[in-house]
Amino acid sequence: MKSIKSFIVLIIVFNFSCTPNDKSFATDFPVDNSLGDQYTALGENPFINTNENPVSTFSVDADGASYANVRRFINQDQILPPNGAVRIEELINYFNLDYDYSDTTHPMSLNGEISTCPWNIEHKLLRLGIKGKPISESELPASNFVFLIDVSGSMGSEDKLELLKNGFNYLVDELNDNDRVAIVTYAGNAGLVLPSTPGSEKQTIKGAINSLGSGGSTAGAAGITTAYEIAQQYYIDGGNNRIVLGTDGDFNVGISSQEELVTLIEQKRDLGIFLTVLGVGRGNLNDAALEQIANNGNGTYEYLDSVEQLRKVFIYDYQKFFTVAKDVKIQVNFNEDKIESYRLIGYENRILSEEDFENDEEDAGEIGANQNITALYEIIPVSNTEALDEKALTLDFRYKLPESNSSIPLTLDIFDQGNSFSSATDFMQFTASVASFGMLISDSEHKGNTSYSDILSWLNSTSLNDEHGFKSEFRNLVQTTSGL
Repeated sequence: MKSIKSFIVLIIVFNFSCTPNDKSFATDFPVDNSLGDQYTALGENPFINTNENPVSTFSVDADGASYANVRRFINQDQILPPNGAVRIEELINYFNLDYDYSDTTHPMSLNGEISTCPWNIEHKLLRLGIKGKPISESELPASNFVFLIDVSGSMGSEDKLELLKNGFNYLVDELNDNDRVAIVTYAGNAGLVLPSTPGSEKQTIKGAINSLGSGGSTAGAAGITTAYEIAQQYYIDGGNNRIVLGTDGDFNVGISSQEELVTLIEQKRDLGIFLTVLGVGRGNLNDAALEQIANNGNGTYEYLDSVEQLRKVFIYDYQKFFTVAKDVKIQVNFNEDKIESYRLIGYENRILSEEDFENDEEDAGEIGANQNITALYEIIPVSNTEALDEKALTLDFRYKLPESNSSIPLTLDIFDQGNSFSSATDFMQFTASVASFGMLISDSEHKGNTSYSDILSWLNSTSLNDEHGFKSEFRNLVQTTSGL
């Protein structure tokens, strides 16, 4: 194990009963209460003519919750998910991709390519890729984690509190002796179950986790406030200070509206403490609120639906708990002579105004160590343009270091080399397959001429690294969905 000092505060996630309210999140989107869960119906980004607006600006999204939740609907419930549960950028970014990290002057590297579009041969597809800096175990910074655990009555089922307890036990096994963990729980009120404890005392920490039971109402805001207080108490300059919140999102005591909860989180994010939100369960999952709390709290949102998903979040993707860049924004400047119109696929509630790009007061997404982020644009080329020596677009990129308030720019020019989809990289073919799947299950008006069998064919032509079998599992998911 790595030898570093870490303080861990775990926050267990809860369900919120709220309506969306965020500057980057349109408040007129309806909330879909399918099957008792709460989802926000975001709609889809439209095609935009470059002669009207050649610039597209958005915040990155490193969440993976939507994919795990969609998988649960299909595999466990044998039904298609409601459209509000499908966020295509989260389907794509669930998967680890071996993008190169080459520009060591920055904590991430950029890459991109253009090919024909597989679901509409008259269009083209643009892939933008980001790779977060990998950090060796010996170089991981000291961590101050707070675990906040929802133990209210709604958490009593096996797919909620018990699943979370198993996950936290996995995480305890990953700790170094010099790490520290504090455990905060909340039901009718918030309480400190375990004071900050060294990682060397694993049995003591696991004993506190395993002793947890559910009951009572949900004072989530009080739990959040207590967790941030503890995270501040053990704050490590230059370290990794993070709250991990696990819940079904059912707040019903004290501050409980989504607007109030988001405001509370916004007030806390400037403390230099990051946030991981873990959603669990079904029937009263407030996905809409959990996603917005993560978006507005310098955080990420994951959904836990199985033991293997626990391993992915707590073990395989452990480096994602260590932020290498925050407030990450992308601005694409399309060449009007090459591109007639464009459509960003997904990221509907991550759209920013052009002016927000250089505004360092505007919040945006985070990237973890060794993490990959992908964005896809469907583009319509200008007719009768064959020259390949002109750039199709310029990708401008801004980010802040984790403890900085000033953004740093990066730029990448991307050329259209006339590549077909079949000759594109495996990265393009795989991410396009996932995007097409998302459009099919949500019956997108932009799904084009594609089918589940087409997606399977595209996937079968790729040979990406699949150490833990999640890409193979996706092939099986596509096959299962075709039968629904």
